[in-house]
Parts: sequence; structure tokens; C-alpha cells
Amino acid sequence: MKRIVSVSLGSSKRNSTATVTVLGEEVTVERIGTDGSIEKAIALIKELDGRVDAFGMGGIDLYVHASGRRYAFRDARRIAAAATRSPIVDGSGLKNTLERRTVHWVNENLMPLRGKRVLMTAAVDRFGMAEALDAVGADIVFGDLMFALGVPIPIRRFRTIHILARLLLPVITQLPFTWLYPTGAKQESYEPRFTEYYQWADVIAGDWLYIRRHAPDRLPGKTILTNTVTPADIEWMRQAGVATLVTTTPNLGGRSFGTNLMEGLIVAAAGRKPEEMSAADYEHWLDRIGFAPRVEHLAAARSGSAASD
Repeated sequence: MKRIVSVSLGSSKRNSTATVTVLGEEVTVERIGTDGSIEKAIALIKELDGRVDAFGMGGIDLYVHASGRRYAFRDARRIAAAATRSPIVDGSGLKNTLERRTVHWVNENLMPLRGKRVLMTAAVDRFGMAEALDAVGADIVFGDLMFALGVPIPIRRFRTIHILARLLLPVITQLPFTWLYPTGAKQESYEPRFTEYYQWADVIAGDWLYIRRHAPDRLPGKTILTNTVTPADIEWMRQAGVATLVTTTPNLGGRSFGTNLMEGLIVAAAGRKPEEMSAADYEHWLDRIGFAPRVEHLAAARSGSAASD
């Protein structure tokens, strides 16, 4: 049985394990949080190196792709260097393929996105999703300056994201990653900010921890397009009045795992090194495995529950 392990800088309270069947073979996928400790992540990877079929790096990006370029985070390089026998991936290959596909799937199968008001909390982290939302004609507010840097300036043109990426990413990727993204216990602290853009939007898209960290308590009728969520996250969404949840990764064992773990699964199935995988290769394996977005109509489920009480 193959084993894929995501070693995450996130909270250990979000740990989970599931066994799935992929192309007729059982695979164990596991997420282990290190509560914000880079040193613990490095030690765990060294301990498991060669004993697992692939690692995912969770809670941190090794690379961000923007404007046809790839930028590496300094802290992530340290973590990735700990794996010398098992392949290690960060999910950026899937973000650049699967998340584009998901946007077009939503547009064709769930709701037309042209003219829909979309708040995307950070575009440079999920450039493929952002580019696809722009391509289908959504009315987007990009929150990169607001949510990553605390600068109260909404970005409304995707071209501006290109310019900012080229100017800022060479510098930002050299900063301590904990300055940019909540890790460990910070993932459990919430500070509503820029809530007028949450209320304005029909669809709220991007990394779930970014979305949740600054969200108001009520999001009635909204659609959330995101990645990793737990049962507790879904219950929060129900209480907040969210209508529909779409995750780019499938439901495994009651939750959706991160793109890093799903990318590790694909690399292990392909039997290839991550650096040998092209976007076309990821597309091929996505089609072969049959990954599909997870959709939950939370408002309908809540109404049905209330009616049965």
C-alpha cells in the first residue's frame, strides 16, 4: 500500500488520515501538523524519508507561479531539502492545473461566473485560479495587498497582479514565511477585516485559512471556492449562512485534503520525480484518476435538517 504524507506547518488539531483507492490500488493519505515549527517539519521529513512514497509540504509554498515565472520561498527550500529519497511537492503543480479546471467546471456545471462578484483573498498564491476567474469574466476584487500586507487597497485588474508579482515576489519570498501566512496556533485566531468586500461578493475564493481568518460571522447566501476544509470548517460555514461550498480537491474520509497531498498522490501514482512532471502530465493524471470538485449545498442541507426536527 502506498503512503503519502503531508507535513504541514499548520495546527496539529487539523490532522487527518484516509485510505482511498486510486487506479485499483489502496493508498493511505495522511496530514501531520507541526504547529508552526519549521524545525519539527524538517525532523519529521528526515524521519520518514524513504519510508513514504511521497511527501506534501503543507502550510507553506515552495513555489508560487506568476506571470510565467516561478519564485521559491527561502524557508520552504530548507524544508524541501530534508527529503533526499522520497519525492516532495508543495501543491503548486496542481494549483496551476486542477484549480483552473475547477473554475471552468463551476462555470459550466454549477453557475455562470461571468459578471459574478468574486472576492479572491490572494491571487499570487493561487495564480491559476485567479487567471481562470479572470478568463471567464468574473467581476473580481483581489485582496493580496489587503490580506497579505494589511494595505487597504483592493485590486480590480488582473494585470495589476502581474505587475505586483514581478515587483514584490522576489522580495517577499525571502521573508520569514510566518510573516505572510498563519501557521500553528495563528490558524485558530480570527480577526474580521475588510468585511465590506466579503459582503459585496457572491463568491469568495482562495485559500481557506486566509478566507476564514478575516471573515465576518455571517456570510448569508455566499459560495465558497477553496481547498482544504474539515468537518468543523463546514459546520462554521453552515452557521455563517454559506449557501454552497466547492473544494478543488475531492472529499476523502469526510474532509478535503490540501493540493500538496493530492499532488504527492499523483507523483507517486506516476512514479516520476516532481521536476519531470509538466502541466500536461498533471492534466493526464487528473483525467486518469478522475478527480472531481467537491460540491456541498449547505443552505439546502440546513433547511432540510430544520424541517425534519
